[in-house]
Amino acid sequence: MNYQETLNYMYTQLPMFQKVGGSAFKKSLDNIYRLCDHLGKPQKKFKSIHVAGTNGKGSSSHLLTSILMEAGYQTGLYTSPHLKSFTERIKVNGAEMEEGSVIDFIQENKQFIEEISPSFFEITVAMAFQYFAKKKVDYAVIEVGLGGRLDSTNIILPELSLITNIGFDHMDFLGTTLPEIAGEKAGIIKEGVPVVISESQQETTEVFQTIAQKQNAPIHFADSIFNCKRISGSDQVSIHKRDKISNREFHLPLIGSHQLKNLCGVLTAMEVLVDKGAIKINQNQLEKGIENVLKNTGLKGRWQELSRQPKIVCDVGHNEEGIKMILDQIKQTQFVKLFMVWGMVKDKEIKKILNLLPKEAYYLFCQPEIPRGLNAETLGETAFSQGLKGEVIHSVKDAIKKAKLMASPDDFIFIGGSTFVVAEIEEL
Repeated sequence: MNYQETLNYMYTQLPMFQKVGGSAFKKSLDNIYRLCDHLGKPQKKFKSIHVAGTNGKGSSSHLLTSILMEAGYQTGLYTSPHLKSFTERIKVNGAEMEEGSVIDFIQENKQFIEEISPSFFEITVAMAFQYFAKKKVDYAVIEVGLGGRLDSTNIILPELSLITNIGFDHMDFLGTTLPEIAGEKAGIIKEGVPVVISESQQETTEVFQTIAQKQNAPIHFADSIFNCKRISGSDQVSIHKRDKISNREFHLPLIGSHQLKNLCGVLTAMEVLVDKGAIKINQNQLEKGIENVLKNTGLKGRWQELSRQPKIVCDVGHNEEGIKMILDQIKQTQFVKLFMVWGMVKDKEIKKILNLLPKEAYYLFCQPEIPRGLNAETLGETAFSQGLKGEVIHSVKDAIKKAKLMASPDDFIFIGGSTFVVAEIEEL
């Protein structure tokens, strides 16, 4: 098989959560253990940092990776889903896995894959672990796919676990309350392994403390250690450590107030790793890692500006908390008219999310090209019944084209509602 045939095999033969939803989710780690045992336990051949959370885990994973790279460590990064290319999921020092390596993995293991019928996600996790082992990475930053406890990535024994924000998402798998969801995310906390919590939340703090205590894992709440603030009118960030008088200032290219919470978690994680002797890093490397995160890792789709006149921004935020963060950022943006190119997937709380959206915007409702994509007509009808105004344009591409025709140079176009809407942006 060539590369495209290999991808088609993976997409059609293996159940893929991004495309089909819940039927692809395996409530067991048996398959991933069997797969990795077959590969010679690659997950034991490199050091790792494990990152979970509802929002912020992708940005935090990229920040950690960039800092480790600046400190001279050969660093693997596993994230999901991808936006444009499958190989975005698996990177070493910012370079995507070679297409030939994807082909080789499937060819070499096809018989065993067909024997145990793993999910698409289980295959990609095993592929990443083997690739990182072959590349002899010093560290791999591993982002959880869904939840934590039963996520395929949860067979690693990391040097540190990081849990970002806890919010309502994938409630059919993770629970309907914040403490229940936190309990699933806290499943990545391992015996004796320090854990950093980026954001203290009243409903979840006790859950994390209880599980960390059971696991004899030192726990650090980042927002009680660091205070990060954006300096008004600039892209500089002020960092204040609670037990020190001095402030530091440097450039954080990730826009949005929620990124300050992620930054506190990342800074705390780095400090904990230095204190336990797991890494060596100086102040200059730390700051360069943060400042160069986009260049070093190729992070996309986080309040990403695509144009200035009109201003066009996209963001992959897709659950209640993520969308609230986006709306907060929109409020801080100057424009004359607001256009929203908006699409969603079927398994989100559609009415609840639409109810958050600004009534003054003009909407172009569309459907991402995946089986999970919510029909644009259905989305539009629901939105219009809740007082939103606009029109239905089925394809993401056509909706963006129409928004650009309608917008004046002083207007603002936001593209989002789903990772899969953002993935179809041609300029990305």
